[in-house]
Amino acid sequence: MTRSDRELDERLQIAVKLAEQAGQGTLKHFQQPRLAVERKSDNSPVTIADQEAEKFLRAELLRAFPDDSFIGEEYGEIEGSSGYCWVADPIDGTKSFISGVPLYSTLLGLLFEGESLAGVIVLPALDECVYAARGRGAWFRKGTAVVKAQVSHRTSLRDAIFVTSQVDSFSRRNAAGAFQALQERAYVTRTWGDGYGYALIATGRADVMVDPAMNLWDAAAILPVIEEAGGRFTDWQGNRSIRSGEGLATTPSLLDEVLQITRSYPKPS
Repeated sequence: MTRSDRELDERLQIAVKLAEQAGQGTLKHFQQPRLAVERKSDNSPVTIADQEAEKFLRAELLRAFPDDSFIGEEYGEIEGSSGYCWVADPIDGTKSFISGVPLYSTLLGLLFEGESLAGVIVLPALDECVYAARGRGAWFRKGTAVVKAQVSHRTSLRDAIFVTSQVDSFSRRNAAGAFQALQERAYVTRTWGDGYGYALIATGRADVMVDPAMNLWDAAAILPVIEEAGGRFTDWQGNRSIRSGEGLATTPSLLDEVLQITRSYPKPS
């Protein structure tokens, strides 16, 4: 199958609009004391906000592009025939969401024939959005202002801000040493994770993000945003991938220094 620039531009425009609407929809449940929290089979939490946002994205995207495929964290996959596939994480950082912490995001990625082409990171409670498409650059909206998104120019870990999602994930993966090494070598470490951490990388507010565990719906939106902002997104071995079950994002100048650490901790077979 082939794709056109017009198709990509049309899908990016609609993706930004719908991801922001889905994110806004989560706010009516945010910081509500009676928010019900269920547990999925893997014991991870899910709320009505996750479910509503994914249903909205699936319905609206497939209404606009009925031949596209759709993969969501909560409700699985709907197969299409166009070669395009939407990948959604309605709330990335559900634990933050249910705790009333505003550092959660709505993620929407677009694949074509398996290759990640576009991504949107919406931070509803912060009124921020970072989005990108292949060859179109990355853009950062804060309130009503939109500026080009760009990674930082830092070249050494000793000057870098290192962020990550859950520190205990390193231990569960038998990679606590990786976190310790990164923390010792970085200028400062903060656990600003999930989609928010990657938004910080894409906008130059942090420099290294390392995830010991990622799903497709976590990574699909991230790769094009980071790359179009001038950064690199790889797995712990340096492979450009959204399917490795792990990830790291950083500036090109910092990548080798980070990989020197993460390559010492291969993923358990």
